[in-house]
Amino acid sequence: MAVSTAPNFNVFCVVQSGRLEYEALIFARSFREANPGFLGRLLMAEPGGPRWSQTTRVSDPVRALLEEAGAEIIPFENKHFGESYPYGNKIEAMTALPAEPFVFFDTDTVFTGPLASVGFDFNRPSASMRREGTWPEPPLYGPGYTAIWKSLYDKFGLEFDSSLDKTQFDEYWQRYLYFNAGWFFGADAVTFGKRFLHYAHGIRWDTPDELASQSLDPWLDQVALPLVIHSFGGGRPGPELAGLDGDVSCHYRALPLLYARESDAAVEMVERVTAPNAVKKVLKNYDPAKKLIYQGKGMKLRRKFDRANLPPREAMLRNAIRREGLWLR
Repeated sequence: MAVSTAPNFNVFCVVQSGRLEYEALIFARSFREANPGFLGRLLMAEPGGPRWSQTTRVSDPVRALLEEAGAEIIPFENKHFGESYPYGNKIEAMTALPAEPFVFFDTDTVFTGPLASVGFDFNRPSASMRREGTWPEPPLYGPGYTAIWKSLYDKFGLEFDSSLDKTQFDEYWQRYLYFNAGWFFGADAVTFGKRFLHYAHGIRWDTPDELASQSLDPWLDQVALPLVIHSFGGGRPGPELAGLDGDVSCHYRALPLLYARESDAAVEMVERVTAPNAVKKVLKNYDPAKKLIYQGKGMKLRRKFDRANLPPREAMLRNAIRREGLWLR
């Protein structure tokens, strides 16, 4: 196993009122159970400011349970994105974090093993490869994948050729560096965050002509992230990171998807950490948890799917769950 270049690092996610605060409870409680000897800080960044039309502050009952689990809630102000692009929270939050090694996880993550078993090299940042070919969607008469991606590397003065996976065919989406932003890590949260914001801001408000036909909502974070990682000398994750999206962490995205497709270990962890009465009292206010966890409908849904033969695309699985009347988020 690779040796981490930092003995201590911080873990952070984003939390705010509504769905995210309930997911954060599962996040924090599973993290502490799976990582009892963790030496870093568990940070939860809470957005705010005039770019939100409704309150983003975590409710007091959830806040108390998060703090009981050892999470530190750190407020930050959205100055660029806010409600117009909530995925920008993970970008703007980083400037409020310590200038130290970090691992970011989306809040809809459950932990099933210790992060100490993951071989992080913080001098070579990386991110999740659990993704589909969602961006770009090249128009019939061009520009194609190469022209679109190269325009972004050129815009920020980055070398393009070494980012390519040349075992993949030209103009096939997997040839190009593309991540899911469900987890990523780096050596300095502040420096990483400033560059992430610079690239995302430039792509959204000074878009290259080659992207004229491309949608950036909700893909902006996943368009900018490969550029940031490449700029710091990082790239695709190696086998030392296999525990992420594996035996250590599970980015389940939505509770119905957790029950339909994820591992027994992930489901068992969720049901175990949500069982105490104090947690149950709060989580029952969140309809997906109430129905899927506490009313047992999640396990009923799970029995309807063969996890060795799931639909090839997530959209197809979501539609199958909808037909069961249990697509809840």
